Amino acid sequence: MKIIPGEIKTAQLHAYLLGAIAPRPICFASTIDEDGNANLSPFSFFNVFGSKPPILIFSPARRVRDNTIKHTLENVYATNEVVINVVSYAMVQQMSLSSCEYPKGTDEFVKAGFTKVPSDIVRPFRVKESPAQLECKVLQVIESGQEGGAANLIICEVVCMHLNDEVLNEKGQIDPNKIDLVARMGGDYYCRASGSSVFEVPKPNSSLGIGVDALPLHIRQSKVLTGNDLGLLGNCSSLPYRNTDYQDPELDQIIAGVSAGDAIAALQSYAKRLLERGELDKAWQVLLH
Repeated sequence: MKIIPGEIKTAQLHAYLLGAIAPRPICFASTIDEDGNANLSPFSFFNVFGSKPPILIFSPARRVRDNTIKHTLENVYATNEVVINVVSYAMVQQMSLSSCEYPKGTDEFVKAGFTKVPSDIVRPFRVKESPAQLECKVLQVIESGQEGGAANLIICEVVCMHLNDEVLNEKGQIDPNKIDLVARMGGDYYCRASGSSVFEVPKPNSSLGIGVDALPLHIRQSKVLTGNDLGLLGNCSSLPYRNTDYQDPELDQIIAGVSAGDAIAALQSYAKRLLERGELDKAWQVLLH
């Protein structure tokens, strides 16, 4: 399928974009209007873009259906302040409720059952239930267009950050399983970034990995090993040598139990299992056997 923007309806393109560019972190934005009325609304066009200065950007896009702008954007223009609260699994249903398009002046803190907490530097309130709250000054708003679906990039500088101590580990770092964040997918779908959904990927080799292109041909063209497997093998700083003293009872059983023609596939299958267990050195010895 090939899609050219402008050749399909904006609503269709919007749905494809949200389904393809995912998961997206959720900016739960707290603002106030010129009269001090609180507003709370979630946006998934959002991310962090720097740390010195600490910069966040989110976009309350113009509504596709009627080309109107959202109360959050109106409030940002009026006050140049916002609090960005992250969304954990424990509050996702309340967050969703707050996205209802209540009339201007309605307090979504009250409607969704959240607790207001005064901020230290900016005027909008923080969401007590959120495990991380970021008080921000708005530096700039970039309007990308005037039609329905156009972005309004709100560029914010974080001036104060609040973290719930309960989401920290013994080293004072944020534990992904404790903060238990959720992210937005397409349609009605969300995902939960904790438990078995969280995994680690070793950082690229600081001395430069040899690359997939330097792997032996029978490994590179394997029908058993996946791209992820090849990425792990290619992250080695040099091609390992076969250790003639290497002993592995399971390897011996595999070799004894297959014909010569099936040996390569059997060894690669075993190496794949070793890679999945994080036993890279053993996997190399099996592949070099």
